[in-house]
Amino acid sequence: MKKTIVTLLLGATVLAGCGTGNKSADTPGPTDAGTVAWTRCTDLTGADGKPATPGPGVECGKIQVPLDYAKPDGEKIDLALIRIKATGDDRLGSLVFNFGGPGGSGVDTLALAATAFVSLGTRYDLVSFDPRGVERSSGVKCGGQVEKLLEAENDADADRLAKEFAAACQKDSGKILPHVGTVQAAKDLDLLRTALGDARLNYFGLSYGTHLGAVYATHFPKNVGRFVLDSAYDPTVSFEQRAITQATGFDQAFEAFAKDCVAQSCELGADPAAVEQTVEQLLAKLKDQPLKVGNRELTYGLGQLAVITPLYAKATWPMLEQAAAAAVKGNGTALLALADSYTGRKADGTYTTAMTSLQAINCADTAERPTVAETAQINERIKEIFPILATEASSGVCAHWPVRGDDAAKRIDATGSAPIVVIGGKGDPATPYQWAETLTRQLKTGVLVTYEGEGHGAYLSGSGCVMKAVDAYLLEGKLPTPSTTCPA
Repeated sequence: MKKTIVTLLLGATVLAGCGTGNKSADTPGPTDAGTVAWTRCTDLTGADGKPATPGPGVECGKIQVPLDYAKPDGEKIDLALIRIKATGDDRLGSLVFNFGGPGGSGVDTLALAATAFVSLGTRYDLVSFDPRGVERSSGVKCGGQVEKLLEAENDADADRLAKEFAAACQKDSGKILPHVGTVQAAKDLDLLRTALGDARLNYFGLSYGTHLGAVYATHFPKNVGRFVLDSAYDPTVSFEQRAITQATGFDQAFEAFAKDCVAQSCELGADPAAVEQTVEQLLAKLKDQPLKVGNRELTYGLGQLAVITPLYAKATWPMLEQAAAAAVKGNGTALLALADSYTGRKADGTYTTAMTSLQAINCADTAERPTVAETAQINERIKEIFPILATEASSGVCAHWPVRGDDAAKRIDATGSAPIVVIGGKGDPATPYQWAETLTRQLKTGVLVTYEGEGHGAYLSGSGCVMKAVDAYLLEGKLPTPSTTCPA
């Protein structure tokens, strides 16, 4: 699906229409999600796309939320949950995570990432969920069209496939499509809060999760507990602004990777320019000569995704070096695996709803509907900045989307909430630092922490300074001082 990269990229893994059902009310309406019956998890998926066994103390459950908040007593859908109980005696309540996307499964991600938050797990039950329209929570399905979109070869082909994709989504998930989006997910969050028995919501959002947290704080400011928004996203940016800003960010990350690779004795080249050229030539060759990997092929579009994926975090830069070096020698297995991790392709050849949910939520959260011509113009600008992020075929999937979007999720103002810690990284390619600055201002109650290092996700970067500041706030209520800066 990322043949249409410029349409979809936010960062992972990160806006009054008749369609989304977004309302201005600050309460979900007269409904009750009940309590959660926690049981052993039985359907977790690992990072390799294979079924995973839950670790100790991991439990799953669900609550019911209204399909349509305009009809709170009407049809309900299940919201899938995961919990890892607090290990200490001095419990503070639950800490709810959203790890980004939009479209990422919080259930699978928390099961994989729990050890990274072990300090927080001493006093909190660590909780996450699949947002509405994602995986187990009425996940958006689109008739197996994801792989077809990946194969688009020109603008006309991409536009035709985008129409077919939208039609397939309507056919398979027409009931949920009008009711996905960040405002709806924020209302679900408040029902989750009550189901967990917490007077206020304690929340940790990363990437797109910062947008969801900001929207929650806008609609439910009095219910905000201790909030951390890491790798902040500015929801007010236009489609074009987002694409150009991210192209610049990934270009800088690619240059930083090349310099670091040479400093570590790089197999891809003797100097940074040579490293970049090796990767670019590898991708160019894939246009005409895809690499065979078993019964599959590593194509140019998949190669693009494979290169972009490790650029999200400095810790995964060695994966890019090793995978690219192997591909230069004719072995595309590792690069294909990186691409599969981005698209959500599972071991059995099927896909998670990550890509389809992403599209549905993105189209719900904005009234913008870029045409093929407009997307192509943006694509030309991206080619000038960072060609690896540009596409061979442009399409405007939202232009064909069966549900109108609106801009309700772009309105951010948490006046009256408790302080919200916002973290921005100077070397973040997916959610650049300036977005953390603008989101902090929009919230009115934000306190900005600056991380001067590389990568997407400052808390998970290995920075002891960032971790100390976040843990002190979440565990002890000690708010970082304004303008706190953490070195790389």
